[in-house]
Amino acid sequence: MNVRITDAIRSLTNQPFGYDGGTEEIIWPETNTGDAPTKAEIDSELIKLQAEYDAQEYARNRASEYPSQGDQMDMIYKDNKNSTTTHADAVEAVKTKWPKDNSGPV
Repeated sequence: MNVRITDAIRSLTNQPFGYDGGTEEIIWPETNTGDAPTKAEIDSELIKLQAEYDAQEYARNRASEYPSQGDQMDMIYKDNKNSTTTHADAVEAVKTKWPKDNSGPV
């Protein structure tokens, strides 16, 4: 996913605005109390937001591979009953496959 210009503008201001993607024009209503962000500010914010999004790739990959919540609850119940580590092992396998440094899959 790429971060959009509108994401950067929202991150920079809490004022209402419009955006014409064809002309890349920010439509800043006269009722706004602040100035519209500059192109340089928007470009800088785009880079920052994209880096933050990219840094969380491992978390998105992990989320899609963890067992469902129901399955995890069942594993935890059975682990407590049988003194096993099925749940911990399943979670650790996903964490090992998708490390926080985004070097996965391992």
